[in-house]
Parts: sequence; C-alpha cells; structure tokens
Amino acid sequence: MERSHTCILLNLSRTGAKVAILDAMREGEGAILRCGVIDHFGIISRSEFGLNAIAFEEPLTDTIVLETRRYYENFEDRERRELIEMARRWVTGGP
Repeated sequence: MERSHTCILLNLSRTGAKVAILDAMREGEGAILRCGVIDHFGIISRSEFGLNAIAFEEPLTDTIVLETRRYYENFEDRERRELIEMARRWVTGGP
C-alpha cells in the first residue's frame, strides 16, 4: 500500500482478482485494486512469477463483476476501431 503499480487484470470474481505485475508483491501484503469502477482493498493471497491473487476484504457486487467482464470482452474491438479512427484523422489532417 506504499507504492503504486501498473498491472494487467487477468481474472475477476466477487471475492478476488488475479493480476499480472512486474514488481514482486508478498503474500499477506495489503493492496487496493483500482480498475474502472473498482476501488477495492484486499490481501495478496498468492504471489508467484509475476502473477498475484488478491482476496478482497468485501465482495464486489455481481453488477460490477459482470460490467467489468463485459468491458474487457469487447476491448480488442474498441481498441482496433480507435486506432483506425486515429490513423484516419492523421491522414486527413482532421482533429
């Protein structure tokens, strides 16, 4: 809880999350996962080879879990469309 790390959210449930992170975290260490509408405290329950499991102190709601999963299911399509639009603006000199 003393540092901020960028991580990749790999899996999410009501009771915890699995994240990939470059920096080592220790089991038993407290952490706050901030991702979209998620801003939840938990304890690192597993840490190995850059993969960390976080057990949340309070469970997430079903709505938050489902909305987050839905967002990531469409992430690649949204990212590709944004890159195409950015290239179009660059070619046409548009805003």
